[in-house]
Amino acid sequence: ITNYFICYLQNERGVSPNTIMSYKDGLRQFIEYLCRALNVDADRIHVRSITLDHVLAFLTFIEQELGNSASTRNQRLAGLKTFFKFIAATDPEFMHLNELVQGIKFKHTAHCPPPSLTVEELDAILGVPDTETLLGLRDHALLSLLYYTGARVQELADLTISDLELGKDPFVSLTGKGQKTRLIPLTQDSVDSLCAYLEFRKQLGIESEHLFLNNKGEPMTRFGIGRRVKKYAQMAAEQCPSLRGKEISPHVFRHTCALHMVEADVDIVLVQDVLGHKRLETTSHYVEVSMERKRKALGALDSDSDFREKPRWKTPNIM
Repeated sequence: ITNYFICYLQNERGVSPNTIMSYKDGLRQFIEYLCRALNVDADRIHVRSITLDHVLAFLTFIEQELGNSASTRNQRLAGLKTFFKFIAATDPEFMHLNELVQGIKFKHTAHCPPPSLTVEELDAILGVPDTETLLGLRDHALLSLLYYTGARVQELADLTISDLELGKDPFVSLTGKGQKTRLIPLTQDSVDSLCAYLEFRKQLGIESEHLFLNNKGEPMTRFGIGRRVKKYAQMAAEQCPSLRGKEISPHVFRHTCALHMVEADVDIVLVQDVLGHKRLETTSHYVEVSMERKRKALGALDSDSDFREKPRWKTPNIM
């Protein structure tokens, strides 16, 4: 298990800390289940005592007894598949067990469109921070980067000042999943907001290399950023009624960035690059939910226009 987390996931595959935490929680649940099923302590469990039935029973247990959703069940199964794949690569004796586990199917889950903000809702939230204060400048710069770069919340929490280039061709360097780095151009609004925040920090003598700091001068966490976003969304709801009752998280800004780029007819491959998606299929989901794209497609079917192309074989010059 130690080699699995340290050597394989962290060093060899470069998996993000959040994914490692998720896999750790899933494996801990599985081991606790095996302790009860086999009636032994954790340090007495051996891979030889694990069967396919144990894995299937565990998946049923977390759904029926713990009340986990099908998506959570799929997430736990993904972690177990990775674990047994590592075991088989380490000891070929367990290749057959790994094949059986890899054969377990993921459950179909309801496909819900990712939540996003309208332009009015976005402007309302961006207009809440008090830019006359250090925290207000910080939060305005934070919200601007969330939207204009489509960054994941952990990517912003990890940002340092050296990751910024605010000169002639401004950009930010984001490090995402798998320690992959991508360069995202910055809009003038983001540059102005960041410059104002950094200048205020300089005047107060704050010298930390981390970009976003909390009121104690320590780097903000993803949870701290999430709380600030939720707070501003609730405050903006007073001026923008459509925000009332909505759960706004940093990831909603990421969805909004992607959807707005798609509706602006930005090439889907470029959208994939900006978001840092590994597969184009993931990015394509935003095309499916774009109402603007659907309107344009249906508009092309105007009854007054002849959109049907004549068969080429009926064209005289071809004959």
